Amino acid sequence: MSLIPQRLWVLVTGANGYLASHIVDQLLLAGFNVRGTVRTIPKGNWLVEYFVKKFGLGRFELAEVPDMAAAGAFQTAVKGVSAVVHTACDMSFGPDPNVVINNTLNGTLALLRASTTESLIKRFVLTSSAAACAWPSPDTPVDIDENSWHTAAVERAWAPAPYEPARAWDVYAASKTQQEQAVWAFARDNKPQFVVNSVIPNTLFGSLLAPGKQDNTSTNGFVTGIYQVGWDVVGMIPPQYHSDVHDIARLHVIAITDPDVANERLFGYADKYDYNQVLQILRRLSPDHKFPADKPGLKADQSRILRRGRAEDLLRRHYGQDGFVGLVESVEETVRHVL
Repeated sequence: MSLIPQRLWVLVTGANGYLASHIVDQLLLAGFNVRGTVRTIPKGNWLVEYFVKKFGLGRFELAEVPDMAAAGAFQTAVKGVSAVVHTACDMSFGPDPNVVINNTLNGTLALLRASTTESLIKRFVLTSSAAACAWPSPDTPVDIDENSWHTAAVERAWAPAPYEPARAWDVYAASKTQQEQAVWAFARDNKPQFVVNSVIPNTLFGSLLAPGKQDNTSTNGFVTGIYQVGWDVVGMIPPQYHSDVHDIARLHVIAITDPDVANERLFGYADKYDYNQVLQILRRLSPDHKFPADKPGLKADQSRILRRGRAEDLLRRHYGQDGFVGLVESVEETVRHVL
C-alpha cells in the first residue's frame, strides 16, 4: 500500500536533469502528479511537451526557481505538494568550497524550511551520491554502510586557498557529504512532519529520457564520449560501481511510497565495472567502429556495499525486477540513441 495516495502532487527539484527527468517519469507512471523546478521556464519547456504527450494535460507543471540558495526560494513551489524529491545541487565542479558547498547547503536548507510550512508534505527524499560515502578504493577493502561519510574529502575541500582546479572533485564530494548530513541533522533537530530518506547512486548509466532534447551532461556522457570521440576517461571515472538511471529513479519512488522505508539511506550500487569492460560492450555493439585500446593495470574497486541488498529487495518487491539492471544492459541503453 502506498503511503501517499496517487494523483497527489510531488515536487522534484532540478527536474530537467538527467536523473531528475527519469524520477519525474517514474512518478508519473506510478500515478502521481509532478511539479518540477527549473532555473528558467525555457529550460524546462521540453519536459512539458514530453510529459503532456506521454501522460496528457494536468499531470506535470513547471515552477521557476532562479536561485535555489536565495531565502524563501522554494516557498511557492512547495504549496500543495505531498512529497519532495531534492535532486538539485551545485554541479559547476568549481574548486572553491565557499561557492559550491555553500550554494548546495543553502539551497537544501531553504527547501527543508519551506517544506515544514506545507502540512501536506509527508516525505522528503534527497538524491545523495556515492561521493558522500567515499571515493573508490582500488587497494584496500572498505565497508560502505549507513554510517559511511566522506570526511576525508570534506577536509581536503576546506583546506586553505589557493583553490586549484584539481580540488574540484573533492569539493563536489564534500558538497554531497555535507548536504546529506545537513538533511539528517535538520530532521533530528527540528522533527518535521515529514519522513526523510536518501537515495545514493554511483556512476549513472542508462538511456536519456528524450534524446535530442537532453545532452549527455551526466556520467552517461562518459560512455557516449568513449563511443563518439574515443575519450580516455579512466582518470575521471576509475573502476567503481555503476547504477542504472531507471533503478535509481524507481528507488526514489519507493522512498516516497513505501511506509516501511523511513529514515533510510538506500544504496543503489549495481555492478562493479571498469573502462575495459565498457569498451568490450561497445565493441560488441559496433564491431566495425574504431575504439581506443584497453587500459592495462586497472584495479577493481575493493569497496563492499553492506546495505546493497536492501535496495535490490525493494526493487524486486515493488517492480518485480530481478535485482539491479546489469552493466551490459545499462551501457547498451546509454548509447542506443547514437548507434
